[in-house]
Amino acid sequence: MDAILDTVASSLTELLSSSIKFIPALLTALVILALTRYAAQFVQNLAIQLGQTALRSRSLQLLLAKMSYVAVWVVGVLLAAVLAFPGFNLGDILATLGLSSIAIGFAFQDICENFLAGILLLIQEPFRIDDQIIVGGYEGTVERIDIRTTKIRTYTGERILVPNSTVFTSAVQVRTAFSSRRTDLAVGLDYNTDLTHATELLEAAIASVEGVLENPVPEIDLVSFGDSSIDFIVRYWTAPQHNTVRQTQTKAILAIKATCDREGMSIPYPIRTLYFYNQQKFNDYLPHSGDKVSLASQNPP
Repeated sequence: MDAILDTVASSLTELLSSSIKFIPALLTALVILALTRYAAQFVQNLAIQLGQTALRSRSLQLLLAKMSYVAVWVVGVLLAAVLAFPGFNLGDILATLGLSSIAIGFAFQDICENFLAGILLLIQEPFRIDDQIIVGGYEGTVERIDIRTTKIRTYTGERILVPNSTVFTSAVQVRTAFSSRRTDLAVGLDYNTDLTHATELLEAAIASVEGVLENPVPEIDLVSFGDSSIDFIVRYWTAPQHNTVRQTQTKAILAIKATCDREGMSIPYPIRTLYFYNQQKFNDYLPHSGDKVSLASQNPP
Protein backbone atom coordinates (compact mmCIF):
# COMPACT_ATOMS: atom_id res chain seq x y z
CA MET A 1 0.00 0.00 0.00
CA ASP A 2 2.80 2.37 0.83
CA ALA A 3 4.40 1.62 -2.53
CA ILE A 4 1.21 2.59 -4.35
CA LEU A 5 0.92 5.82 -2.42
CA ASP A 6 4.52 6.62 -3.16
CA THR A 7 3.94 6.01 -6.87
CA VAL A 8 0.85 8.28 -6.94
CA ALA A 9 2.65 10.99 -5.01
CA SER A 10 5.61 10.76 -7.34
CA SER A 11 3.34 11.01 -10.39
CA LEU A 12 1.53 14.03 -8.99
CA THR A 13 4.83 15.66 -8.17
CA GLU A 14 6.10 15.13 -11.69
CA LEU A 15 2.81 16.43 -13.16
CA LEU A 16 2.91 19.51 -10.97
CA SER A 17 6.55 20.07 -11.88
CA SER A 18 5.75 19.75 -15.60
CA SER A 19 2.81 22.15 -15.25
CA ILE A 20 4.96 24.71 -13.48
CA LYS A 21 7.54 24.41 -16.22
CA PHE A 22 4.77 24.76 -18.86
CA ILE A 23 3.26 27.94 -17.39
CA PRO A 24 6.05 30.33 -18.53
CA ALA A 25 5.87 28.94 -22.07
CA LEU A 26 2.07 29.27 -22.09
CA LEU A 27 2.23 32.84 -20.79
CA THR A 28 4.85 33.66 -23.41
CA ALA A 29 2.61 32.23 -26.15
CA LEU A 30 -0.33 34.33 -24.92
CA VAL A 31 1.85 37.43 -24.95
CA ILE A 32 2.93 36.59 -28.50
CA LEU A 33 -0.72 36.31 -29.59
CA ALA A 34 -1.58 39.63 -27.93
CA LEU A 35 1.36 41.33 -29.64
CA THR A 36 0.39 39.68 -32.93
CA ARG A 37 -2.97 41.44 -32.83
CA TYR A 38 -1.36 44.86 -32.67
CA ALA A 39 1.36 43.89 -35.12
CA ALA A 40 -1.23 42.69 -37.65
CA GLN A 41 -3.17 45.95 -37.36
CA PHE A 42 0.03 47.98 -37.71
CA VAL A 43 1.18 46.02 -40.77
CA GLN A 44 -2.29 46.33 -42.31
CA ASN A 45 -2.28 50.12 -41.91
CA LEU A 46 1.23 50.26 -43.33
CA ALA A 47 0.15 48.11 -46.29
CA ILE A 48 -2.80 50.45 -46.91
CA GLN A 49 -0.50 53.47 -47.02
CA LEU A 50 1.97 51.72 -49.31
CA GLY A 51 -0.84 50.49 -51.53
CA GLN A 52 -2.29 53.98 -51.89
CA THR A 53 1.14 55.21 -52.92
CA ALA A 54 2.24 52.41 -55.24
CA LEU A 55 -1.04 50.94 -56.55
CA ARG A 56 -3.72 52.79 -58.46
CA SER A 57 -6.34 50.06 -58.15
CA ARG A 58 -8.39 50.16 -54.94
CA SER A 59 -9.09 46.44 -55.30
CA LEU A 60 -5.38 45.61 -55.27
CA GLN A 61 -4.91 47.93 -52.31
CA LEU A 62 -7.54 45.97 -50.38
CA LEU A 63 -5.93 42.67 -51.40
CA LEU A 64 -2.50 43.82 -50.21
CA ALA A 65 -3.95 44.93 -46.87
CA LYS A 66 -5.85 41.67 -46.35
CA MET A 67 -2.92 39.43 -47.26
CA SER A 68 -0.57 41.39 -44.98
CA TYR A 69 -3.00 41.09 -42.08
CA VAL A 70 -3.47 37.33 -42.57
CA ALA A 71 0.27 36.71 -43.02
CA VAL A 72 1.15 38.39 -39.71
CA TRP A 73 -1.46 36.35 -37.88
CA VAL A 74 -0.16 33.10 -39.41
CA VAL A 75 3.40 33.88 -38.34
CA GLY A 76 2.27 34.89 -34.85
CA VAL A 77 0.17 31.76 -34.31
CA LEU A 78 2.98 29.48 -35.49
CA LEU A 79 5.51 31.19 -33.23
CA ALA A 80 3.15 30.96 -30.24
CA ALA A 81 2.57 27.26 -30.93
CA VAL A 82 6.33 26.56 -31.04
CA LEU A 83 6.83 28.36 -27.73
CA ALA A 84 3.82 26.75 -26.05
CA PHE A 85 4.75 23.21 -27.13
CA PRO A 86 8.56 22.90 -27.00
CA GLY A 87 8.38 19.26 -28.06
CA PHE A 88 7.11 20.27 -31.46
CA ASN A 89 9.23 21.87 -34.09
CA LEU A 90 8.03 24.00 -36.95
CA GLY A 91 8.10 21.08 -39.39
CA ASP A 92 5.79 19.01 -37.19
CA ILE A 93 3.35 21.90 -36.87
CA LEU A 94 3.29 22.49 -40.62
CA ALA A 95 2.70 18.78 -41.23
CA THR A 96 -0.15 18.81 -38.72
CA LEU A 97 -1.66 21.85 -40.39
CA GLY A 98 -1.36 20.15 -43.75
CA LEU A 99 -3.28 17.09 -42.54
CA SER A 100 -5.89 19.13 -40.73
CA SER A 101 -6.43 21.45 -43.68
CA ILE A 102 -8.42 18.71 -45.40
CA ALA A 103 -10.85 18.44 -42.51
CA ILE A 104 -10.98 22.22 -42.17
CA GLY A 105 -11.67 22.52 -45.89
CA PHE A 106 -14.67 20.20 -45.66
CA ALA A 107 -15.97 21.83 -42.48
CA PHE A 108 -15.60 25.38 -43.76
CA GLN A 109 -16.13 24.78 -47.46
CA ASP A 110 -18.45 27.75 -47.90
CA ILE A 111 -16.09 30.15 -46.11
CA CYS A 112 -13.03 28.92 -48.04
CA GLU A 113 -14.90 29.13 -51.33
CA ASN A 114 -16.01 32.69 -50.69
CA PHE A 115 -12.52 33.67 -49.48
CA LEU A 116 -10.84 32.37 -52.63
CA ALA A 117 -13.55 33.92 -54.82
CA GLY A 118 -12.96 37.27 -53.08
CA ILE A 119 -9.21 37.08 -53.76
CA LEU A 120 -9.84 36.26 -57.45
CA LEU A 121 -12.31 39.14 -57.73
CA LEU A 122 -9.73 41.54 -56.30
CA ILE A 123 -6.99 40.24 -58.61
CA GLN A 124 -8.98 39.95 -61.86
CA GLU A 125 -11.06 43.11 -61.24
CA PRO A 126 -14.16 42.35 -63.34
CA PHE A 127 -15.48 45.44 -61.58
CA ARG A 128 -13.98 47.93 -59.15
CA ILE A 129 -14.96 49.64 -55.94
CA ASP A 130 -17.63 52.33 -56.64
CA ASP A 131 -18.71 50.61 -59.87
CA GLN A 132 -22.47 50.20 -60.33
CA ILE A 133 -23.43 46.61 -61.08
CA ILE A 134 -26.37 44.23 -61.36
CA VAL A 135 -25.84 40.73 -59.95
CA GLY A 136 -28.33 38.12 -58.78
CA GLY A 137 -31.24 40.54 -59.26
CA TYR A 138 -29.63 43.23 -57.10
CA GLU A 139 -28.44 46.57 -58.44
CA GLY A 140 -26.30 49.18 -56.74
CA THR A 141 -22.83 50.56 -56.07
CA VAL A 142 -19.97 48.28 -54.94
CA GLU A 143 -18.79 49.49 -51.54
CA ARG A 144 -16.31 46.81 -50.55
CA ILE A 145 -15.15 43.27 -51.29
CA ASP A 146 -14.60 41.49 -47.97
CA ILE A 147 -13.31 38.01 -47.21
CA ARG A 148 -16.76 36.44 -47.50
CA THR A 149 -19.12 38.91 -49.17
CA THR A 150 -19.32 41.76 -51.65
CA LYS A 151 -21.12 44.77 -50.17
CA ILE A 152 -23.49 46.61 -52.52
CA ARG A 153 -25.30 49.85 -51.67
CA THR A 154 -28.60 50.07 -53.54
CA TYR A 155 -29.97 53.29 -55.01
CA THR A 156 -32.62 53.34 -52.28
CA GLY A 157 -30.02 53.43 -49.50
CA GLU A 158 -29.97 49.74 -48.57
CA ARG A 159 -26.98 47.40 -48.20
CA ILE A 160 -26.92 44.01 -49.89
CA LEU A 161 -24.35 41.37 -48.91
CA VAL A 162 -23.77 39.00 -51.82
CA PRO A 163 -21.50 35.95 -51.27
CA ASN A 164 -18.29 36.24 -53.26
CA SER A 165 -18.79 32.80 -54.78
CA THR A 166 -22.18 33.92 -56.14
CA VAL A 167 -20.65 37.05 -57.63
CA PHE A 168 -17.75 35.10 -59.13
CA THR A 169 -19.94 32.44 -60.78
CA SER A 170 -22.89 34.63 -61.84
CA ALA A 171 -23.38 36.95 -64.79
CA VAL A 172 -22.55 40.48 -63.63
CA GLN A 173 -23.75 43.54 -65.52
CA VAL A 174 -21.33 46.42 -64.92
CA ARG A 175 -23.20 49.64 -65.61
CA THR A 176 -20.16 51.89 -65.19
CA ALA A 177 -17.60 49.78 -67.06
CA PHE A 178 -17.23 52.41 -69.81
CA SER A 179 -17.18 56.19 -69.91
CA SER A 180 -20.61 56.55 -71.54
CA ARG A 181 -23.96 54.77 -71.60
CA ARG A 182 -26.84 54.90 -74.10
CA THR A 183 -30.50 55.55 -73.34
CA ASP A 184 -33.31 54.74 -75.81
CA LEU A 185 -36.37 56.96 -75.47
CA ALA A 186 -39.57 56.10 -77.38
CA VAL A 187 -41.65 58.91 -78.95
CA GLY A 188 -44.84 58.64 -81.05
CA LEU A 189 -45.97 61.43 -83.42
CA ASP A 190 -49.15 61.92 -85.41
CA TYR A 191 -49.40 60.35 -88.89
CA ASN A 192 -49.81 63.83 -90.43
CA THR A 193 -46.36 64.88 -89.19
CA ASP A 194 -43.60 65.75 -91.67
CA LEU A 195 -41.18 62.98 -90.67
CA THR A 196 -38.02 64.58 -92.09
CA HIS A 197 -38.70 67.89 -90.34
CA ALA A 198 -39.67 66.08 -87.13
CA THR A 199 -36.40 64.13 -87.16
CA GLU A 200 -34.38 67.34 -87.46
CA LEU A 201 -36.32 68.97 -84.63
CA LEU A 202 -35.86 65.99 -82.33
CA GLU A 203 -32.12 65.89 -83.07
CA ALA A 204 -31.80 69.57 -82.18
CA ALA A 205 -33.90 69.14 -79.04
CA ILE A 206 -31.95 66.19 -77.66
CA ALA A 207 -28.57 67.76 -78.49
CA SER A 208 -29.45 70.81 -76.38
CA VAL A 209 -30.20 68.80 -73.24
CA GLU A 210 -27.68 69.20 -70.43
CA GLY A 211 -25.93 65.90 -69.75
CA VAL A 212 -26.26 64.50 -73.29
CA LEU A 213 -22.81 63.80 -74.73
CA GLU A 214 -21.77 65.21 -78.11
CA ASN A 215 -19.79 62.07 -78.89
CA PRO A 216 -21.25 59.56 -79.65
CA VAL A 217 -23.73 61.68 -81.59
CA PRO A 218 -27.44 61.30 -80.68
CA GLU A 219 -29.54 59.41 -83.25
CA ILE A 220 -33.22 59.50 -84.21
CA ASP A 221 -34.62 56.28 -85.66
CA LEU A 222 -38.02 55.62 -87.20
CA VAL A 223 -38.97 52.16 -85.98
CA SER A 224 -42.61 51.30 -86.77
CA PHE A 225 -46.12 52.27 -87.81
CA GLY A 226 -47.98 52.23 -84.52
CA ASP A 227 -51.72 51.92 -83.97
CA SER A 228 -52.11 55.68 -83.58
CA SER A 229 -48.67 57.16 -84.33
CA ILE A 230 -45.40 56.94 -86.20
CA ASP A 231 -42.95 55.60 -83.61
CA PHE A 232 -39.48 57.11 -83.13
CA ILE A 233 -36.57 56.02 -80.91
CA VAL A 234 -34.37 58.84 -79.62
CA ARG A 235 -30.94 57.37 -78.82
CA TYR A 236 -28.48 59.48 -76.82
CA TRP A 237 -25.42 58.93 -74.61
CA THR A 238 -24.68 60.15 -71.09
CA ALA A 239 -22.21 59.51 -68.30
CA PRO A 240 -22.84 55.96 -66.97
CA GLN A 241 -23.78 56.76 -63.36
CA HIS A 242 -27.38 55.93 -62.44
CA ASN A 243 -28.34 59.37 -61.13
CA THR A 244 -26.93 61.06 -64.26
CA VAL A 245 -28.87 58.72 -66.56
CA ARG A 246 -32.09 59.26 -64.61
CA GLN A 247 -31.83 63.05 -64.38
CA THR A 248 -30.83 63.43 -68.04
CA GLN A 249 -33.80 61.30 -69.15
CA THR A 250 -36.17 63.63 -67.30
CA LYS A 251 -34.61 66.66 -69.02
CA ALA A 252 -34.80 64.91 -72.40
CA ILE A 253 -38.54 64.19 -72.01
CA LEU A 254 -39.20 67.81 -71.03
CA ALA A 255 -37.20 69.11 -74.02
CA ILE A 256 -38.95 66.80 -76.52
CA LYS A 257 -42.41 67.69 -75.20
CA ALA A 258 -41.61 71.41 -75.33
CA THR A 259 -40.37 71.09 -78.93
CA CYS A 260 -43.51 69.21 -80.00
CA ASP A 261 -45.78 71.79 -78.40
CA ARG A 262 -43.88 74.69 -79.95
CA GLU A 263 -43.84 73.19 -83.44
CA GLY A 264 -47.42 71.93 -83.35
CA MET A 265 -46.45 68.24 -83.57
CA SER A 266 -49.06 66.08 -81.91
CA ILE A 267 -48.24 63.15 -79.65
CA PRO A 268 -51.54 61.27 -80.08
CA TYR A 269 -53.44 59.17 -77.63
CA PRO A 270 -54.37 55.63 -78.67
CA ILE A 271 -57.23 55.87 -81.22
CA ARG A 272 -60.31 53.68 -81.22
CA THR A 273 -62.83 53.83 -84.10
CA LEU A 274 -66.49 53.11 -83.20
CA TYR A 275 -69.14 52.31 -85.85
CA PHE A 276 -72.86 52.99 -85.20
CA TYR A 277 -75.67 51.43 -87.27
CA ASN A 278 -79.43 50.94 -87.16
CA GLN A 279 -80.03 47.62 -85.45
CA GLN A 280 -83.62 47.46 -86.72
CA LYS A 281 -82.36 47.50 -90.30
CA PHE A 282 -79.89 44.67 -89.80
CA ASN A 283 -81.77 41.69 -88.38
CA ASP A 284 -79.30 38.89 -89.00
CA TYR A 285 -79.72 37.74 -85.46
CA LEU A 286 -83.53 37.38 -85.80
CA PRO A 287 -85.34 34.08 -86.65
CA HIS A 288 -85.79 33.18 -90.33
CA SER A 289 -88.99 33.98 -92.22
CA GLY A 290 -90.14 30.35 -91.89
CA ASP A 291 -90.25 30.64 -88.10
CA LYS A 292 -93.54 31.52 -86.40
CA VAL A 293 -92.12 34.49 -84.50
CA SER A 294 -93.08 37.70 -86.30
CA LEU A 295 -90.76 40.59 -87.00
CA ALA A 296 -93.25 42.95 -85.43
CA SER A 297 -92.86 41.17 -82.10
CA GLN A 298 -89.05 41.49 -82.34
CA ASN A 299 -89.12 45.19 -83.35
CA PRO A 300 -91.69 46.95 -81.21
CA PRO A 301 -92.46 50.53 -82.18
